Amino acid sequence: MAGRTAPFAPFEWMIAWRYLRARRAEGGVSVMTWISLIGITLAVFALIATLAVRSGFRAEFVDTILGANAHVTVYSAGSYDAQGRVDRSIGPFREVADRVAAVEGVTRAAPLIRGQVMASAQGRNAGVELFGISDGDLMTLPRIVDPETSQGDLDRFDEGIAIGSGVARELGVGVGDQVKLISPDGVKTAFGTSPRVVSYEVVWVFTAGRYDIDRTRIYMPFSEAQLYFNREGRADEIEVMLSDPDAVTAMVPPILAAAGEGALVWTWKDASGGFLRALEIEDNVMFVILSILVLIAAMNIVSGLIMLVKNKGRDIGILRTMGLTEGAVLRVFFICGAFTGVIGTICGVILGCLFAIYIDPIFSFVNYVAGGGVWDPQVRGLYQLPAKLQFWDIVKAVSLSLGLSFVVTIFPARRAARMNPVEALRYE
Repeated sequence: MAGRTAPFAPFEWMIAWRYLRARRAEGGVSVMTWISLIGITLAVFALIATLAVRSGFRAEFVDTILGANAHVTVYSAGSYDAQGRVDRSIGPFREVADRVAAVEGVTRAAPLIRGQVMASAQGRNAGVELFGISDGDLMTLPRIVDPETSQGDLDRFDEGIAIGSGVARELGVGVGDQVKLISPDGVKTAFGTSPRVVSYEVVWVFTAGRYDIDRTRIYMPFSEAQLYFNREGRADEIEVMLSDPDAVTAMVPPILAAAGEGALVWTWKDASGGFLRALEIEDNVMFVILSILVLIAAMNIVSGLIMLVKNKGRDIGILRTMGLTEGAVLRVFFICGAFTGVIGTICGVILGCLFAIYIDPIFSFVNYVAGGGVWDPQVRGLYQLPAKLQFWDIVKAVSLSLGLSFVVTIFPARRAARMNPVEALRYE
């Protein structure tokens, strides 16, 4: 049929392009179109920036957990001692550790001594958590032994202690200084239990990347910790590392079977699962809210396109009388509206990616302008705002923006296509 043309023929693109390039006085692109273009750009930018920060925050949080803590902790259900107190220490800890280490998927099983003490130096005091661990096992904690974020000599770990940078700052000490560790459960005498006070040299100061870890944690050689806490021949728990930490749930049954009767486990997901679930809920809510912002920006396309259709009513009537089909007219104005969505999406993706890549200098500038204190690690745990670009986050943002832009464009384009050419030319 003579009036039939292939969809999105070159002349349709040419007409749409002429409409978009036309000056405002000629009935071309309106102010509303520019507003919708800027709105989509900012909405997509905000969506990608939020998704990147979300991914970076979760990745950084999980990395600090896995880099400074056990993936699985094995401990005893406990038994009553002579004084009627529950003793949860593990007697044959070497045997238990060897059996757990033999489980497929376990990379390390290390005995651990754990307790809370008071650290004192230069008239300052701080409550800390003390970990007794062998130097070989300590070397398997990447966040603790990272030389780029730490200072000191780990080869001398058997001669002293390793403390977090937050503890060091609180006490005002550094490598080579002495720190007193005070435990209320100390030496047993005929007059009762007296506090144990021992001074140790600081041989290593680490920064794990989590404020709560750096501010409260001290590592001590395992044998020294046994003496300090009266745990001769015993361990408090077995620290287990896995080759695939994300599969920790599936690893629990074989680890429990290997640990033997009366053993209990506590995984890193048990310890931080509530926080991770809160992050996931927040992520979903933020995605919905920002999706609404993209929809609002896309709706501005409708306003701009309706104004364009109204201004081009005479042109539509002439094109229809020349033989242009309804479908061709619909596609012309669909191209005009979709072009705005595509350009806005591209600009938003570029801005969002640049924000994620250069987030450190941007955040430093904001912190400088605000006079510091924008990010409080005591509240947020991490020392800086992280961002991590992920391909699927960008795909989701682009798909949402383009999908909404294309859908809302159809309605004013159909209105233009159904315009009666006789009515359009009646008063011309």
